[in-house]
Formats: sequence, C-alpha cells, structure tokens
Amino acid sequence: MPIFEYQCQDCGAQFEKISYASDVKILCKNCSSPRVRKLLSVFAVSGASREELPPESGPCATCGAFRRGMCGE
Repeated sequence: MPIFEYQCQDCGAQFEKISYASDVKILCKNCSSPRVRKLLSVFAVSGASREELPPESGPCATCGAFRRGMCGE
C-alpha cells in the first residue's frame, strides 16, 4: 500500500496518508484544509544490520574459507 507524506500549507502540520488513487482529494488531518503538498519521502527497508548478523567463520572472518587466500574458491 502506498503511504505518502503531506504538509499542510495553512497550519504546517505534517501527516501520512494511505492513498489508493491519485485523484482523491487529500485534506489536512489537523485543520481539514485542502491546501496540502506532497513531501519527498525516503524509501525505507527493514532488515538486519551488520552488527546484528552472526559472526562469520574462517581465519580472516570475511568469507568462511578454511585458509587465508582461498576466498571465492
């Protein structure tokens, strides 16, 4: 579902709105003004960070090879 961020040009309130169609009139959730503008949103992905992953095995702890210099073999 597409979630868009908006800012009211009258009261300055920022809010998110799920929008299924582009022709739907968006009203400010704070003051009900129709003068809202769509904000540039940042795409977010949820996943494990490098610190949350289990440590890798192997002598240099980068690829799991049995000896140094065997990476990719």
